[in-house]
Amino acid sequence: MSIREDALTGKKTDLFVTCAANENMDVETLMAGVAEGTIAIPKNRHHNFEKIMAIGKGTSTKVNANIGSSRDIASLDAELEKLRVSVKAGTDTVMDLSMGGDLDAVRRGILENCPVPLGTVPIYQAVAETVEQQNKEIVEVTVDHMFKTIEKQAMDGVDFMTIHCGITRNLQQRLLQEKRIMGVVSRGGSFLLEWMSHHKKENPFYEHFDDLLAILKEHEVTLSLGDGIRPGCLADATDRNQIQELIHLGELTQRAWEAGVQVIIEGPGHMPLDQVSANVLLQKKICHGAPFYVLGPLVTDIAPGYDHITGAIGGAIAAAAGADYLCYVTPAEHLKLPDIQDVHEGVIASKIAAHAADIVKGVPGAMELDNEMARRRNALDWKGQIELSVDPEKAARFREEGLSDKGPTCSMCGSYCAIQVFNRSQHNLEKEQKNGGCGSNCGSGK
Repeated sequence: MSIREDALTGKKTDLFVTCAANENMDVETLMAGVAEGTIAIPKNRHHNFEKIMAIGKGTSTKVNANIGSSRDIASLDAELEKLRVSVKAGTDTVMDLSMGGDLDAVRRGILENCPVPLGTVPIYQAVAETVEQQNKEIVEVTVDHMFKTIEKQAMDGVDFMTIHCGITRNLQQRLLQEKRIMGVVSRGGSFLLEWMSHHKKENPFYEHFDDLLAILKEHEVTLSLGDGIRPGCLADATDRNQIQELIHLGELTQRAWEAGVQVIIEGPGHMPLDQVSANVLLQKKICHGAPFYVLGPLVTDIAPGYDHITGAIGGAIAAAAGADYLCYVTPAEHLKLPDIQDVHEGVIASKIAAHAADIVKGVPGAMELDNEMARRRNALDWKGQIELSVDPEKAARFREEGLSDKGPTCSMCGSYCAIQVFNRSQHNLEKEQKNGGCGSNCGSGK
């Protein structure tokens, strides 16, 4: 029995009990969401980790951090450090997007040390091995190699996989009819489109979807249906190509659910602010309420070096509108492989966006954190403020840099601190009233 099948039959397992406690939900509500498909619990049978978490309706907005080696920079130690930094910063999941070095060793090393669900994009490994080890072209990757890679990663313990099943030959033709400025920017999507063009065959993941589902169900891998036709710039957002793929994903979602496989839907991408909420509504409607995983979205294309900010803006709007899961964007986006600091900043920016959305969603405990911070600020409780901060180390460092780490106020206002002045005035007023004064100048002519 899969997690989804357990939920459908009402079998209350330890996994549901643990996950419900972590999500601050009752078990029945959690199981109902999994049965409906509006909640997914990414947990491979072969990957043991402490924090069992859920993504979807009624849960807090989750954040994913992408790590992974490249052809030019391949080091397991470096990726393990990125893993440590991202988990410390508060990421809920991690994806290994490696395409360089010993890919099995990197993935297994990350899995061994990963205390949260781990995701991958299996076609990356299949293509990289075809090119680097077999000295062949991208299009020479075989269908057998693609599926064996999926099975190997599933057996290793990967909890969720991004697979671009919604790209079809028909959709490939549509791309010729409605031109884009940037075409296709999804790496996995571009690999499949080139493969389809070369072989004049259907997308193997679409054609052999049932075989894919059988592998995923056997090892309890959540299917993250990839948006291979996502827009790579604002001008390409919400076009017919993107929506047609989304329609395919909606159809495939139902097939996956029928096979007992949990589903997450990936979404764009780059889009103007006024299209973000509309895209969430479209996804929820077309994909039957399945959890929505947005890549940013980035709301402007002119901020290289600051795309963690553009992604956080779009992510907050998307999550407030109903998106369930934010893929972080780092300052290095579009420029280079992210380093440790980039990973940290990317996670923090997305965590802020997720929390801002959770306040709007009414997620239990979200607003209480902000209320407690307000109380600590009003009391000039600097230690308490730092402890409650999304990035305590940075908050503590700034406090010290302000040369006021031993004083009651900060270096911005010093003795002119509005909070201190107001609290003093209130104290004096209360004292006056206690001593019999009315505190309002009462017609004294003053």
